[in-house]
Amino acid sequence: MEEPAIREFEMSLSDGPSDDDDEFPSTLPTDGSHSGSIRKGCDPLAQTQRSKLQHRRARINQQINKEMRMRTGAENLFRATTNNKVKETVALELSFVNSNLQLLKEELEELNSSMDVYQTDSEAVNVPMIPLGLKETKEVDVTVAIKDFICEHYGEDSFLYDKEIKELMELRQAMRTPSRNQSGLELLMEYYNQLYYLDQRFFSAQKNLGVHFHWYDSLTGVPSCQRALAFEKGSVLFNIGALYTQIGARQDRSATAGIDRAIDAFQRAAENFSNAPSLDMSSPSLCMLVRLMLAQVQECVFERITLTTQDTHFTSQLRLAQEAARVSDVYLLVQQTMTQPLMKDYVPFSWVSMVQVKSEHFRALSHYYAAVALCDHMLLAGGEEEEEEAEKAFLQCHASVPAGPQLSQVLQDPEKRRKLGKAHLRRAVIRHEEAMRVHSLCKILRKMDILQDVLSVTHKRSLDKYSELDREDDFDEIAEAPEIQSHTHQKPDVIPPNFSIVKVTDIFQRLGPLSVFCARARWGPMRVICLNKREGGLGLTLRGDSPVLVAGVVPGGWAEEAGLREGDYIVAVDGKDCKWAKHGEVVHMLKSCSDRGVEISVVTLHSHDTQQVERRAVMLSLCSDKENTRHRLLSGAKGQSSASLLNWNRKKKREGSTITKRLGSAFSLSFGSIRDTEAMY
Repeated sequence: MEEPAIREFEMSLSDGPSDDDDEFPSTLPTDGSHSGSIRKGCDPLAQTQRSKLQHRRARINQQINKEMRMRTGAENLFRATTNNKVKETVALELSFVNSNLQLLKEELEELNSSMDVYQTDSEAVNVPMIPLGLKETKEVDVTVAIKDFICEHYGEDSFLYDKEIKELMELRQAMRTPSRNQSGLELLMEYYNQLYYLDQRFFSAQKNLGVHFHWYDSLTGVPSCQRALAFEKGSVLFNIGALYTQIGARQDRSATAGIDRAIDAFQRAAENFSNAPSLDMSSPSLCMLVRLMLAQVQECVFERITLTTQDTHFTSQLRLAQEAARVSDVYLLVQQTMTQPLMKDYVPFSWVSMVQVKSEHFRALSHYYAAVALCDHMLLAGGEEEEEEAEKAFLQCHASVPAGPQLSQVLQDPEKRRKLGKAHLRRAVIRHEEAMRVHSLCKILRKMDILQDVLSVTHKRSLDKYSELDREDDFDEIAEAPEIQSHTHQKPDVIPPNFSIVKVTDIFQRLGPLSVFCARARWGPMRVICLNKREGGLGLTLRGDSPVLVAGVVPGGWAEEAGLREGDYIVAVDGKDCKWAKHGEVVHMLKSCSDRGVEISVVTLHSHDTQQVERRAVMLSLCSDKENTRHRLLSGAKGQSSASLLNWNRKKKREGSTITKRLGSAFSLSFGSIRDTEAMY
């Protein structure tokens, strides 16, 4: 594999000189004109924190690529040689290369774990989120491949499409450096939408375009290369999801509006990951990433409930306890996924540590809120309904019934409530200390001051509460508090991507309507037909719009003599392109020809693979209202139309009341399907 240049990697993700979240206009021309993309990437040379991070990552990716090629060569030599001394030398070289690779991967892991770079600048103290870095890609030059395809397949002068090819390459280059806001998302979506048109125009099952797409693993930097456009699509989808994670991580979660934006971003991120042969998009990795995003959604839900819970009622505090337990459970599930055999050596250690810290931290919070409910919020006297509601909430809050007296006695006796609350606080303190222990084992997490602050503050709060409840004469052994039953009032909802919000126009629309002029179609060479004006008309029948189809020629007529055939598509009249022309426009051009006649450029679909394409194109031109068509035929049978049809098909035999005309080699059309836009000239 070709070694990527440093400067190509340096063009990867950077957020430009500003980190603003402003949304930019996303409108594009809708009148059929194509004026290019209005979305641009960021300045790749802007020295922001993220761009510096990407530059360092780029150099490490290059070194990893070089070491991997050296290892492959050494392994091949080791297997091929029979000389023992050479084998010893190669084995020594392999150990050296593997050692270098391990050091480089550790350095890259540290860079990929730089979660603090993507966090919000708010002064609010929140647990940091885990964002995902974007996949990097090499620059791809499609000029030669697309020009050759246009020349060979479409039979056109490829130099006429230099502007379109340049625009496509500029869009891909911009896509490599999206801003971390709505504008960056729309840029990636625009490129993804253009890939649909590119696939239809230039990628067929019979012939590969020969373009190699190089993408690098978002976590390890290991390169992957494929010629399939599906790999390019999957990588762009992955980057859309990764960009959503970065947008979600940077939201100010000290207010409900910021939490809602974070929830929306993480839910959208969970839907956009796509399966592809790259390790970061393998099935186990995608399962892990989706679960991680949904866990972060659940964490945001808990933060929002914490902010919006104004009352200090008993049941409200129990609800907070259950929500915190739910967050702990989903992070525990993520941790289990990360420790699976395929993922254990792939996921950064800092990610695994962060997930474990969060699982312990929120489990501690669940016990803390249960203790607060028991010790600080007494029930109102004399309310039987409230007592029943409290007992029900208390029972549902615990995964098992607490040992000792009945629930009604516990809730009515302040001393029993204090002891059970103290037991919950004891478990909370133990969980807090475990979270702090795991945090201290990870060098990267120790550098995150905000995480240290959150763990210290919550741990101190639980300790203070425990000391407040502790008494000198309290010699009874503290009972073991049951675990909190996890429950949530808002489950994460995976939001599918909505690419329709970004309107795009096919860059290569000048090639013609996609329903006909696509890579799957097979064309005969373009023919130029010269028709001279004579009495009685040109002797042909036209049907449909964009492009206009020659539905038939009068046997022995002037059109047939000139070489025009049924099934030909008119692509130009007197040198003027008319692939997108309407039926009436083509007719007007034909009737406006001079006395010398008219030159018609036509092409013919002739392969079996494109019969469905031709059928779809023509059927789109047929009238969808069968009843109206039947009435037109009935009324036309009394006038000239029947005579015209008979004249056009005079050599065909009538079978009952239906007259059929074979169109090319694709299908037969009944005259019962003729619409207003079909006429004889």
